[in-house]
Amino acid sequence: MKQDVLKEPQQAAAASPRTKPRDLRQWLEEVEAMGELKRIDGADWDVEIGAITELCHHRPDASPALLFDNIKGYPKGFRLVSNSLNSTRRVARTLHMPPTTDRLEFVRAIRKRLAEVKYLKPEVVTSGPILENVVEGKDIDMFMFPTPKWHELDGGRYIGTGSVDITRDPDEGWVNLGTYRVMIHDKDTVGFYISPGKQGRIMREKYFERGEPCKVAMSFGHDPLFLVAGGTEVPRGVSEYDWMGGLQGYPEQVIKGEYTGLPFPANAEIVVEGEAPPAEAVNEGPFGEWTGYYASSMRPEPIMKVKRLYFRNNPIILGAPPGRPPCEFNYMRCFVRSALIWRELEGAGIPDITGVWCNEGGCGRLLTVVSLKQRYAGHAKQAGMVAAYCQAGAYLGRYVITVDDDIDPTNTNDVLWALSTRSNPEFDIEIVRNSWSGPLDPVLPKGKKLFSSRAIIDACRPFDWKADFPPVAESSPAVRKAAEEKWGKILFGDGATQAH
Repeated sequence: MKQDVLKEPQQAAAASPRTKPRDLRQWLEEVEAMGELKRIDGADWDVEIGAITELCHHRPDASPALLFDNIKGYPKGFRLVSNSLNSTRRVARTLHMPPTTDRLEFVRAIRKRLAEVKYLKPEVVTSGPILENVVEGKDIDMFMFPTPKWHELDGGRYIGTGSVDITRDPDEGWVNLGTYRVMIHDKDTVGFYISPGKQGRIMREKYFERGEPCKVAMSFGHDPLFLVAGGTEVPRGVSEYDWMGGLQGYPEQVIKGEYTGLPFPANAEIVVEGEAPPAEAVNEGPFGEWTGYYASSMRPEPIMKVKRLYFRNNPIILGAPPGRPPCEFNYMRCFVRSALIWRELEGAGIPDITGVWCNEGGCGRLLTVVSLKQRYAGHAKQAGMVAAYCQAGAYLGRYVITVDDDIDPTNTNDVLWALSTRSNPEFDIEIVRNSWSGPLDPVLPKGKKLFSSRAIIDACRPFDWKADFPPVAESSPAVRKAAEEKWGKILFGDGATQAH
């Protein structure tokens, strides 16, 4: 096999406008040029890679992307990347946006960018790096890749954590890419769990209801933008390929699979094609999930029989294992989901939203904070209800907190201060029952109904007497600015100012 190594940092490609799809290797070069890539040699796929990744998960914005090589029991060049999207700068680079460290400003920028996106359909090509090696029949062996056992209590090795599953709707013909966990059962069989209500699961169920197998393609290594797209609430009927093309300004390149006819990325690292039989299920799990728990245990789940295996020379798995927050699987979704909820609030006609943050401690889903400038009685509660049940916020939510516009929704201390001092539990908490949840919800007893509840908490100053609400004990902006200009350098050094 042809040897492939990344360029040295000084030779790596600098950030520049692109005109053709970026692959995982080019993304790694860009990140290395930013000084945010660490190479790890000799780690063990059995739990150790997961533990190293976890060490970095708990240092967001201060931890590098990790490139593992010489993995125990595997040849040099069979590599794995993890912690790819655990910094604001790397998320920005992945979204083809200027690097930043200001989270709320970044959410605003994403919201604006998404409003401008014009979907671009993928370009179908007949060749690409993914065709360097094509395997079928008895030669297929999913264990040839250094797939980790990520957590000690996992039921097996999960090759699909940063992956996308590609399916086609049998009624309408559109193609969906979803990030769903994929476990290796044996050499040519994988299991793929999909939560209820997700687009990939609805498509699979349509085939099964007809007694037909569901054809599936899976990509296990690619530009991390695929991971972002696969975990984003792209509008129903819109393919993630089209969404990605619009976001980056040029179409993705895809190859139509020999077995499924499904389009898969021409620049991917590892791709499989196969089919899920309607009447076959194998015990899958347990797996440490994005809620930070083993909530879904082990149970029979559909399988996919692998019919074609494609991989590049020196292939790279993209791993994004979930787990106790903070972790990259949730961190990168906080930004895009916050921007999507913000857009949906505005689309519902709710005025003067000043910020949205899907808190990382809430796993990017369970706790959403909305800041707004109150304009009328009931404004805050209306915003909270819409945020709780819009497309981007509906699945497995728990709490929505609305706060005034003087509160930074990304600042947990600010939010807790508002919650503690501006809300009255007797009047300001609304509970809504029988809401969308699923087996991954840790508070649902096993075997019980899959509904949860929502709490919408109004932590804004009471609208009917907000003018009389006690003033905040702090300097005015003018006094604070004058003090900072006079004393800032002495207190904080050149170029440093006190955050507020």
